[in-house]
Amino acid sequence: MSNYTLESCTVETPDGVHLRTRVFKPKEEIKDNTVIVLVHPYSILGGCQALLKGIASGLADRGYRAVTFDMRGVGRSTGRASLTGFAEVKDVIDVCNWVSQNLTSDKILLVGSSAGAPIAGSAVDQVKQVVGYVSLGYPFGMMASILFGRHHKAILQSSKPKLFVMGTRDGFTSVKQLKNKLNSAAGHNETHLIEGVSHFEMEGPAYDARMVNLILEFIASF
Repeated sequence: MSNYTLESCTVETPDGVHLRTRVFKPKEEIKDNTVIVLVHPYSILGGCQALLKGIASGLADRGYRAVTFDMRGVGRSTGRASLTGFAEVKDVIDVCNWVSQNLTSDKILLVGSSAGAPIAGSAVDQVKQVVGYVSLGYPFGMMASILFGRHHKAILQSSKPKLFVMGTRDGFTSVKQLKNKLNSAAGHNETHLIEGVSHFEMEGPAYDARMVNLILEFIASF
């Protein structure tokens, strides 16, 4: 039996897009005022909020409110998905603003999965309520940078606390590429490498509980 409730709603953006959103709330007492907003993988390759349900429900089971949403052009959300994710950055910002107003939270942790990581990273310093950032498989590699390279600067220059989680067999980013990128990163940066695990393997449900633990340990650290 689940230890959380699930509410569905719609967030409207200033440019008229309607984003289908889900709020996972603990049935028992809420641990603190932090809300975790999760940003799903690449829309064009089938990314959607359903992929993050396991992590979101796990966080709610542990006493934290979690929010997932379908970015523009995905599922029941209106609008059109973009190739490089810059239109979707606005979606992240608008959902965070909605969370701040409607869930009365002044602390938001942004978590981005795969291509959702650079998209979320570009929003971190554009929302004052965002207190930290977690990347699950940031695509820093050369080929992925053709699409997402222009997002790198925003998150690497942010002084907010950051955690980068990656499998050592990630096909989009090598461990060396990750370390080289973070050498120049501002603020407090943590990495957590999962030995022998590939990019899409880490995204699978078998690793949801581990991702929940890492996110909660990171929240507890600042």
